[in-house]
Amino acid sequence: MRIHDIHQRLADLGAKPLHSRRIVRAWLHGQPLDSGTRHQPSESFLPLAVREALPALGEELDGLARLRSEHPGSDGSARLLVELADKQMVESVLLPRDGLCVSTQVGCAVGCVFCMTGKSGLLRQVGSAEIVAQVALARRFRAVKKVVFMGMGEPAHNLDNVLEAIDLLGSEGNIGHKNLVFSTVGDLRVFERLPQQRVKPALALSLHTSRADLRAELLPKAPRIAPDELVELGEAYARTVGYPIQYQWTLLKGINDSREEMDGILRLLKGKYAVMNLIPYNSLEVDDYQRPDGERIVEMVRYLHSRGVLTKVRNSAGQDVEGGCGQLRARAVDVVNTRRLRKPAH
Repeated sequence: MRIHDIHQRLADLGAKPLHSRRIVRAWLHGQPLDSGTRHQPSESFLPLAVREALPALGEELDGLARLRSEHPGSDGSARLLVELADKQMVESVLLPRDGLCVSTQVGCAVGCVFCMTGKSGLLRQVGSAEIVAQVALARRFRAVKKVVFMGMGEPAHNLDNVLEAIDLLGSEGNIGHKNLVFSTVGDLRVFERLPQQRVKPALALSLHTSRADLRAELLPKAPRIAPDELVELGEAYARTVGYPIQYQWTLLKGINDSREEMDGILRLLKGKYAVMNLIPYNSLEVDDYQRPDGERIVEMVRYLHSRGVLTKVRNSAGQDVEGGCGQLRARAVDVVNTRRLRKPAH
């Protein structure tokens, strides 16, 4: 379902734009759809046909994103396994300091070799209303003042739905534009479309290496944009919107944690309007990849920071519950498949 469908249904019932905005705003904030204004109860504000249709509409909107399970982390985060109306599952993450990470696709087609989500491939797109429904669901648990589009999926591959969700969250959802963070491996359509939007989100670019050949190995189905070109495109957008680009670098031991790579980061980002986020890989013992030792990570941060590149370590929220993106969904799918296999024949 798309946000446009909700507005169209309300319009067909006789709702004026101001009625629709009020109803959608209440949904966005986790409130009953028939919430009135501060000075006016809903019965004197909404047309009768609209009020009579709200219970059914509310039930349908609730069904767009239902909590399947919650996995609190020791860092104040909580990973949410969310079931969509067609029983497909995605993941959302309640972040410390009133943030929320949402999914934009069921699965992902980019196939990053270190990402659990990519192993399933792309199953389907998530509609704009389903994206927003993850925010509405999260707001039942706590305040949400920042939304990052960094969950399952590549937002650039579902661009119309993601931009529609961003527009609503930045206009009616009471979220500042720079607190809406669009994360992408890099796609030329992003740099064409985002500057044209009414709500211009912050941008997070997945870099992961300064070498074009290694990037092609790590992100096999990402657009072939050289790291130098990607940074130049990011810099142009940063100067347009007035807030820095966040560059994402998943740290893989022995692969992209060398001194040569650190010097590559300096070459690319020194003097740029940028923040480098080093993300230690959320590794398990059986994984093909491992995170660098803590001492090495500290050394890298000091090396980059002391040479003029603002660098932060961003541990994936909920690592203590093995919550790397896609892991909750993968375990849930395994359980469902196991139950099907065990089901006795009739």
